[in-house]
Amino acid sequence: MTQTLTLRTPDDWHLHLRDGAMLRAVAPETARHFARAIIMPNLVPPVVTGADAAAYRDRILAALPKGSGFTPLMTLYLTEDTDPADLAQAHADGLITAVKLYPAGATTNSASGVTNFDKVRPVLETMAEIGCPLCVHGEVVDSDIDIFDREAVFIERVLDPIRRATPGLRVVMEHITTMQGVEYASEGGPELGATITTHHLVINRNHILAGGIKPHYYCLPVAKREEHRLALRRAATSGDPTFFLGTDSAPHTDANKLLPCGCAGCFTATNTLSILAEVFEQDGALDRLESFTSLNGPKFYRLPPNESTITLTKGAPVTYPDHIDTGDGPVTVFDPLMPLHWRVST
Repeated sequence: MTQTLTLRTPDDWHLHLRDGAMLRAVAPETARHFARAIIMPNLVPPVVTGADAAAYRDRILAALPKGSGFTPLMTLYLTEDTDPADLAQAHADGLITAVKLYPAGATTNSASGVTNFDKVRPVLETMAEIGCPLCVHGEVVDSDIDIFDREAVFIERVLDPIRRATPGLRVVMEHITTMQGVEYASEGGPELGATITTHHLVINRNHILAGGIKPHYYCLPVAKREEHRLALRRAATSGDPTFFLGTDSAPHTDANKLLPCGCAGCFTATNTLSILAEVFEQDGALDRLESFTSLNGPKFYRLPPNESTITLTKGAPVTYPDHIDTGDGPVTVFDPLMPLHWRVST
């Protein structure tokens, strides 16, 4: 029997669109099913000023299919030289929705990120005053900290001290991957939210490493033990408004994924909604899918939920292309390693 599920049109609260030929290829994949997305600013060079954000927004809009109603929600890349006045003006003008904190060296194109957190304190205080959220890549980069422990250590050493020192600062813990992340976010109050990716609901570290290295499952933060994946599933499917979808869909060409020092990122924009419907159905939580994809994020960002809707239909297994072609080369679409039966029908 065919089943249908109608949701408010979803938003993606953490998305990489890149630039140039890659942008033109991947932007339609998100615009097909999502109304809005928080756009990551880690280009080369990064998006660090209001003028940078305006120019990048215009390039994104130009890359969308004709008639698309997709809205990119722009961010600034926080550096130790960020001008609080420029940031505040860009926020007041509605040009940016948030600011992104990358610890220097934590992930792709993060070399311009923050090393000395004391240097950005005036910026954070300005953000608290104007209500501009800080989106955080939550990992320390110390070489003596095991890569699987970097999120938990970041919470203790960096995030909690920042929040205590900056009352009123609204923070999004992006792409959490651990039980510690779930616990801290759930106890953080209304000024703290957390995004969870599609792929971290599906894979654990065995999928990357067991039986041979699988480069297309390598991401940062790296997937953790199974117990952490299950904690993320419980959080995502709980209906708790703290948690919302941020796919962190991150396209890299296959050539760059397969290098001896390959790029981190999973490209999930194409099939995310089918995967999520499968995950939520498996966990008996289809009635809470709309909260995760369409309601909790807007509530945290103080935006109205989308008035439009989409309908998913369950039927015969859905197939997706294994890659998309871009002007820079092919990009592999994330394989969830399970049959998908839900498709977006409208």
